[in-house]
Amino acid sequence: MTSSTATPLLDRVKIPADLRALDEADLRQLADELRLEVIDAVSQTGGHLGAGLGVVELTVALHYVFNTPDDRIIWDVGHQAYPHKILTGRRDRIRTLRQSEGLSGFTKRAESDYDPFGAAHSSTSISSGLGMAVARDLKGGDNNVIAVIGDGAMSAGMAYEAMNNAGSMDSRLIIILNDNDMSIAPPVGAMSAYLARRLSGGTYRSMRHLGKQLAKLLPKRLEESARRAEEYARGMAMGGTLFEELGLYYVGPIDGHNLDHLLPVLKNVRDAEGPVLIHVVTQKGKGYAPAEAAEDKYHGVSKFDVVTGAQAKTKANAPSYTKVFAEALVAHAEEDDKIVAITAAMPSGTGLDIFGEKFPTRTFDVGIAEQHGVTFAAGLAAEGLKPFAAIYSTFLQRAYDQVVHDVAIQRLPVRFAIDRAGFVGADGPTHAGSFDVTYLACLPGFVVMAAADEAELKHMVATAVAIDDRPSSFRYPRGEGVGVEMPAIGTPLEIGKGRILREGSKVAILSLGTRLAEALKAADHLAALGLSTTVADARFAKPLDEDLIARLAREHEVLITVEEGSIGGFSSHVLDFLARSGVLDRGLKVRPMAMPDIFVDQDKPEKMYDIAGLNAAQIAETAVTALGLERQIADLRELTPQSLPKLV
Repeated sequence: MTSSTATPLLDRVKIPADLRALDEADLRQLADELRLEVIDAVSQTGGHLGAGLGVVELTVALHYVFNTPDDRIIWDVGHQAYPHKILTGRRDRIRTLRQSEGLSGFTKRAESDYDPFGAAHSSTSISSGLGMAVARDLKGGDNNVIAVIGDGAMSAGMAYEAMNNAGSMDSRLIIILNDNDMSIAPPVGAMSAYLARRLSGGTYRSMRHLGKQLAKLLPKRLEESARRAEEYARGMAMGGTLFEELGLYYVGPIDGHNLDHLLPVLKNVRDAEGPVLIHVVTQKGKGYAPAEAAEDKYHGVSKFDVVTGAQAKTKANAPSYTKVFAEALVAHAEEDDKIVAITAAMPSGTGLDIFGEKFPTRTFDVGIAEQHGVTFAAGLAAEGLKPFAAIYSTFLQRAYDQVVHDVAIQRLPVRFAIDRAGFVGADGPTHAGSFDVTYLACLPGFVVMAAADEAELKHMVATAVAIDDRPSSFRYPRGEGVGVEMPAIGTPLEIGKGRILREGSKVAILSLGTRLAEALKAADHLAALGLSTTVADARFAKPLDEDLIARLAREHEVLITVEEGSIGGFSSHVLDFLARSGVLDRGLKVRPMAMPDIFVDQDKPEKMYDIAGLNAAQIAETAVTALGLERQIADLRELTPQSLPKLV
């Protein structure tokens, strides 16, 4: 690390042009200062620490060698982009990372010209980079395009589709494989660095090009033999035969923390023709001992003490929904050996690490490959097993065709445990669970559930276990439950039947999911104004409890539906039923409340729901407005939880 007496270089670097004005000899000090800045910033905000620490030197080298932002650097996923943000004019805001009105935790086009492509889901950088390279060629440009992709993202088929396409074209594209977890690299040292420098240099590439031209004069069979001989000779020395077979010129592996190795190779490929892949080996959490020692290399952290590495812990009032799901699944799996579980590279995020400890042979991590994971689950179901595919709502979107074609059409009983339903806070719109009810409830034969609390989640796990003739899903949010009493094990629910929690006569609130607690608070607000309110939990978006909906419509003047999902979801199905059954002809006032037709930026979840208009006060205000009692809205806004008992 840099000494306390060294002149701070980072203070002189506002944008990459300032970085390029430094001597190469200064870059080591700059990288050390940048690493310390990342650690200090993330200790105050939380976020993805380990990945960013692993690419500090690579980030410095890229911005030093390439003329950004004219040259495009595309960071896959964006977890590792914090050092990039600091060097590209955002250092003064880096401690607003993932906060309200602050910097995004990922790359974002609207945030900076240095972010040419927004990311947050993995394995998109090569595809988008190739698109930019082809666009450059069509427009007659000459800038460079660099796509940085981590080894974990290489488990997604999209990365190989992109490499295969790139390898079949002549567009100049630089792909950097950041190898930090999978140990796919042979030993990295002086010899491999020497070979990488030589083989990426203009002399070798010119000789190789001349050799190719001469080989074309040979019979086709001999030309092909010569090409393969050259590729395999380099493959024997350096590895990378797979990438060569895809049509990429492979360079590496090189030490991603050694600037003396990185800089000459990047300079050599800067003007190379065609697609090139540079294999860079890095260490997640590099330079911060607690991160280096952690099993997950501090992938995602809360605020922490820089000296000790101890992360801040929030006092839990109730178990997390994720843990409730995992423990419920374990309980059922102890009684039913047909239950198996699938995760797409998120074992701890989905709670399946708990299941995996108990049933290692019945737990499958397919990597960042949701499409494969869903069809894999379909195959398990076709053979009589009971697969639970635990996938975040936002990531399941990546496998929608497989859900439709391989699961729904065949009526295979795959059970989808959909975590991170609704708003997720600091990760913002790219990770929000906004659309799953909408995109699943439109599929024939699907059972679509949403848990209102942790006890309901247990019942829905039991329900999914029992459904063996069609696909099903149940959704639940990130974070803690509401603190209700829970059964030891869930009881299967009657399919398509909701429940009434409070009886009233004027207003009916029909909730799907965990907005139920806010619906009950809204009923308290309305009661304080003398408005008798029924509150019901739909439980199912599909099949609908049509008897319950018809009763609510028949016995109340206003019916409000509340959901933590997009327009086009639960409320649309309710309205469709009411319209087709003729209930709307009788003058019923229906007010659907769903997520607004915007992408809501990162904030605290409660603030995001406030922006969306889905909190208790807004539910109550919707009822008052529907009844034409706008003059009472001022009274409603003055209500506090402390005042309610006195007013009721």
